[in-house]
Amino acid sequence: MKDSFFRSMTWLHTWVGLLVCWILLVVFFAGSMSYFRHEISLWTKPELHSGTFQHYHANELGKQLASGQKFLNERTDNARDWRIYLPTERRPYLSYGWQNQPEAGQRRGEFHELIVKPDSEEMISEVRESKGGNFFYRLHFDLHYIPAKFARWIVGLCTMFMLVALISGIVIHKRIFKDFFSFRRNKRSRSWLDAHNVSSVIALPYHLMITYTGLITLMFMYMPWAIVTNYDGDNQAFRAELNPSRVQTKPSGQDANLISAASLLPQVKRYWGEAPIKQVIISAPHDSNSRISFYRNNEQLVTDKRTQIVFNGVTGELITMSPMEESATHATYDTLMSLHTARFSDFILRLFFFFCGLLGCAMIATGALLWAVKIRQKQQKQINKGEPASFGLRLVEGLNLTFIAGLPLATSVFFYANRILPLEIQDRAQWEADSFFIALGLVGLLACFNRSLSSWRLVLSIGGLGLISLPLLNALTSPSNIIDNIVSGQWALVGFDLLSCLLGLGLLFAIKKLNTSSKPKSAAIKKNTAAESQRQNLASENPLTAKVKEEAL
Repeated sequence: MKDSFFRSMTWLHTWVGLLVCWILLVVFFAGSMSYFRHEISLWTKPELHSGTFQHYHANELGKQLASGQKFLNERTDNARDWRIYLPTERRPYLSYGWQNQPEAGQRRGEFHELIVKPDSEEMISEVRESKGGNFFYRLHFDLHYIPAKFARWIVGLCTMFMLVALISGIVIHKRIFKDFFSFRRNKRSRSWLDAHNVSSVIALPYHLMITYTGLITLMFMYMPWAIVTNYDGDNQAFRAELNPSRVQTKPSGQDANLISAASLLPQVKRYWGEAPIKQVIISAPHDSNSRISFYRNNEQLVTDKRTQIVFNGVTGELITMSPMEESATHATYDTLMSLHTARFSDFILRLFFFFCGLLGCAMIATGALLWAVKIRQKQQKQINKGEPASFGLRLVEGLNLTFIAGLPLATSVFFYANRILPLEIQDRAQWEADSFFIALGLVGLLACFNRSLSSWRLVLSIGGLGLISLPLLNALTSPSNIIDNIVSGQWALVGFDLLSCLLGLGLLFAIKKLNTSSKPKSAAIKKNTAAESQRQNLASENPLTAKVKEEAL
């Protein structure tokens, strides 16, 4: 502990933030990208950009369900389940999918999906394999290359550090409203502190909300004692009681005739009215324990729960449905979950969350940069004498370059890999993810040898140009371009292109600021050099005249 409460909080804020800031930067960055998860997935499949999109039509539901059930019955053999995805605003196409029986030692079988052409029963079968937006979504809490459960513990620990850093940051801020309007340019560490304060204060409610609800999303894993005490650690029994409509019934192994899913639509309408349907899943088709589940499109309801009705697939009997009213505890949990995922929000609100997420990235990045600038200033005398910077400073500066400048570059490489990798390459989707981490690794390798401003300019330039040129890449490798998408009203694709350009321009603007901030230093050096030169000239003049002139310098 320090000699005062304020100094103790400052010390705590610095170190809990610094120790995990680079993992938090990845989590915030990937989480921000996840707000446009479906739009990114759509962009990464250019085969769907033309002649595929359609709107949800309630009067065509019966026909679409009948066609889907017929297609899946003819196409699949011994599938674990059939899935019919109806068009939604963020996923504007009809598709049929099925899951194979899982192999030994696996929980789920291989999944397949085919997209249906509008006003036709033909399928678009040649869609490239891609992780799309799901890569950033999983990276947000599962990281990559490591076991998911272990990764979630790491992310949870870092999130707890983040919450402590936010609260201690609020405590040490005596002038929080003044800091909101304060930014002093070209003041080195003072400028980084102002940037850290501004990015923190502007989106402070969002930072607190997203950090706290982030812990809530995995609270049953972090705090399992209630389940251990009341259910003897049986997590499945707990979840079955919490969500009885999501309990999966095992197949009996006895064949039975499957009824038509379309014949159940009047019953669904009786309970939900004209509410749109998002998905229909037929589990264990042609088994006596078959189930037909309808999932409602909750649209902009502030909820994260899956609202569903489950029927017996043989008799059509209603088995269970999601309760319309919930306990206060469950409703609170559901609301906190939905605030974190923002699945309920429309485009404008998701865009607002996205920029708040980027402000979170800026808050973390400026904090890490501020620490490095301050430590370098303290060690500057030793460095000027030829002594190397400390290992801690070199490590932080290297990680800053790798993650702060490298993440945008790696993201642009991910999208280029999506379009450049051969379609027939094995594990193509995984290669996209590998490309992301290879690019990040190369920046890390550069940071091992050169962490100067020239390296920052190089990495930011490549990342910025890569993001700006994504619309051109899309125009060259897909049947449509940004103009076509504006004319046809494909705003998801238009939004992707515009946002990538904005982010790229932001990186180029950062390079310009780097160049500007280095100029005053050069000017000061020139001024000092000129003054020193004049002093040397004066030394050869008359001592009295030289003294007067020297005082004037």
